[in-house]
Amino acid sequence: MLFRTTCLCGKVSIELHGEPSARANCHCSSCRDFYGVPLFSATAWQADNVRIDSGATRSFKHPEKDMTKTFCENCGEVVFGTNRLGMRVVPNAMVARATDGSIQEHWAPTMHLFYRQRLTDIQDNLPKYLEGWDGPLL
Repeated sequence: MLFRTTCLCGKVSIELHGEPSARANCHCSSCRDFYGVPLFSATAWQADNVRIDSGATRSFKHPEKDMTKTFCENCGEVVFGTNRLGMRVVPNAMVARATDGSIQEHWAPTMHLFYRQRLTDIQDNLPKYLEGWDGPLL
């Protein structure tokens, strides 16, 4: 499958090929600090499955961690991050824009990661991993 989506101003377009490798809400302090959010809801893709189709971007590497975020030069929206595993992490706001503005079920988060580090309790039926997805559950 091929999906296209754009940043808020529409100047940067990215292509998403295939299916994401993971769909999660991440509560780790690294994501919270780096992306400036209380939890980071995103899909993780193999790097070559996410391509910038058009537009000018810039990237910023975390000063201490193996994380990078790539954002639109015009509006500043993060179009994807790159995590320590080299995967492209696309914010769900971008993913929702690829369809009708909402997260479709096949792209919706399937888990919470690093729930031990959460800022607020989340009431849903998704598994809540205290650390990564191979660790213990709440």
